[in-house]
Amino acid sequence: MHVLVVHNRYASAQPSGENKVVDQEVELLRGAGHRVEVFERRSDDIAARSLPGKAAVPLLVPWNPAVRTELAARLRTERPDIVHVHNVFPLLSPAVLAACADAGVPAVATLHNYTQICPPGTLQRDGRPCTECVGAAPLPAVRHGCYRGSRLATVPLAVSLSVNRRRWWSGVERFLCISAAQRNVLVRAGMPARRLAVKHNFVPDPGTCRVGEGEHLLYLGRLAEAKGVRLLMAAWDEIAASGGVGVPLVIAGAGPLEREVTAWAAGRADVRHVGLLDPAECREVIARSVAVVAPSTWLEAFGLVVVEAMAAGVPAVAAGHGAFVELVEDGVTGLLHRPGESASLASCIRRIAAGPALGREMGQAARRRYEQGFSPAVGLERLLEEYRTAIAGRTEPMGGST
Repeated sequence: MHVLVVHNRYASAQPSGENKVVDQEVELLRGAGHRVEVFERRSDDIAARSLPGKAAVPLLVPWNPAVRTELAARLRTERPDIVHVHNVFPLLSPAVLAACADAGVPAVATLHNYTQICPPGTLQRDGRPCTECVGAAPLPAVRHGCYRGSRLATVPLAVSLSVNRRRWWSGVERFLCISAAQRNVLVRAGMPARRLAVKHNFVPDPGTCRVGEGEHLLYLGRLAEAKGVRLLMAAWDEIAASGGVGVPLVIAGAGPLEREVTAWAAGRADVRHVGLLDPAECREVIARSVAVVAPSTWLEAFGLVVVEAMAAGVPAVAAGHGAFVELVEDGVTGLLHRPGESASLASCIRRIAAGPALGREMGQAARRRYEQGFSPAVGLERLLEEYRTAIAGRTEPMGGST
């Protein structure tokens, strides 16, 4: 199969699960003998633009006509079987869909978040769930400055969502939701259900599983409010005040709360902040974990680090909402805590750290769950199945949402 992948790469200064998923899928397809090419832009390149060029970037978010021309010409020349769209913000824009229509090439799109119904894509505001813009004009997002706390920065996203909603819904043959939880939210928001398929992200086999009981608890991810970092710090303070759990907490990652995390961890023997890790270091630190902690306060559309832990035979302690509910079987492959409650999170951490036998059983069950649902073989089969469905022909006309 001949596939053209379309992706705007996120800035390299921040860890991006989305960039990782795209790279892994490209490698998976190529390894299986398929021809895969990439049409991309990089957010890192914005810094090298002239001052007028930087000022023009927000204008390109809703529509980039140059991208439409360039991509349509490439599609007509190369004639791929399918275009797989991932992220188009900020430099590509939904103009990529017009290019696919111009060249008559079907498109599928992986939905990595909720940007189809929420300008910042998180369905969260001020640390709490928010659906004010769902099914309505996204004016509340602008009023609240939901993207990076800025009304001005939110405007291009809100405009793009408003003017391109129907273009997305009619121009994409199959939307690939990365969890059933995400799909359910999008269907309730009015997206055409017949075009929404569930295709979980896969995770490459790390080649090694945990040996023994583990040496630490691990948080691995972006240091941001929505990821539950402050909640984790509060829960760990509760644990420390009652004598600890005998192993330290390792925090790996970078993000807007990095200074706060660094200051909180400074001088403590029970916490280590190790910053950004490369892929090999991530695999190693996961495989040495008692459990991976994923306390997100927003409704995660997937939860890559949880599945990476499962692949290494390591259980997870995760928030009991969003995709985590379908990834983690509570009491079997990990533990689910009450979302947003530090005492519940602390209780789950104590339980899994105090029960080595339970941790081993959960780790083994997590590994079996990975092999059955999230391995490369399973991921490849599901991906090709969706490509074939999209290539076979157009789905229902606009208006069919049952």
